[in-house]
Amino acid sequence: MKLLILGGSGFLSGTLARLALSQGHDVSVLTRGQRALPEGVKPILVDRKDRAAFSSTLQNVGEHWDMLADCICFTPEDAEQDIEVFSGLTDHLIFVSTDSVYQEHPRPFPVSEAFEQFTKLPYGQNKRKAEEVFLTKGQSLNWTILRPGHIYGPGSELGCLPEHSRNPDLLEHLKAGKPLRLVGGGHFLQMPVFSEDLARMILDCAGKPSSYGQIFNAPGPDIIPSWRYYEIIAEHLGVELEVEEVMISDLLAREPARLQFCSHRVYSTEAAQKAGVYVPDTPVETGLKIHVDAKLEA
Repeated sequence: MKLLILGGSGFLSGTLARLALSQGHDVSVLTRGQRALPEGVKPILVDRKDRAAFSSTLQNVGEHWDMLADCICFTPEDAEQDIEVFSGLTDHLIFVSTDSVYQEHPRPFPVSEAFEQFTKLPYGQNKRKAEEVFLTKGQSLNWTILRPGHIYGPGSELGCLPEHSRNPDLLEHLKAGKPLRLVGGGHFLQMPVFSEDLARMILDCAGKPSSYGQIFNAPGPDIIPSWRYYEIIAEHLGVELEVEEVMISDLLAREPARLQFCSHRVYSTEAAQKAGVYVPDTPVETGLKIHVDAKLEA
């Protein structure tokens, strides 16, 4: 396939580009040119925030792509830009949204895509507004929306819960025998998804009519308490995990937007399975060991 990835120098987008190249696809990436790109991709240099330049640059490229993956769509304006620019330039657009669109409390267990109560927090709210643009204005495109939760894997920082979320010093902290301060003692359930699995799901959606116009949850296969995520890392390092509880009320008094972490994040994948779309299947223990080894080798 001929693929275009918006944001090809980032964590997920870079993983997607490398996987697509390994599968023999022709990969172009839209980038501002500020970071190194995976070897073998074709760069298209433009900043999507410059709407006029974005549109003219892509029109002048003169390409038609079998699939477009937008990994940097964060607002309804970004989604409107996708529809305006790419209608007629791609057969299928995949928008990577987030599980943060869902209302934090109350919510069902597990959460399916049929749950239509949404967050009031800015990040998830903007992603949901972007989804709504595709739902209401995206008739000129074949589109699919994916909702991953915590994404981990080489190229990102480790850590899935405050106060140790995306913590660049996490491994040194654990090796030094220091306790981790985790909100709720780390007892919130999660389904972390390995980045290469999410990239594989994106590629597997490509060109499948059963995925057109659909929204799919995109979690990993394992339901674990958040403390177990950190314990797996500690076990791989050969150290003991010690956890100190951060009271939920104390965290939210300081950082109200952290409410998104204070829910069980357990999701149904029945919709993707029914559509015949690959569902992430790398066990969290396997994926985290790969991630930790990559950090140790860096």
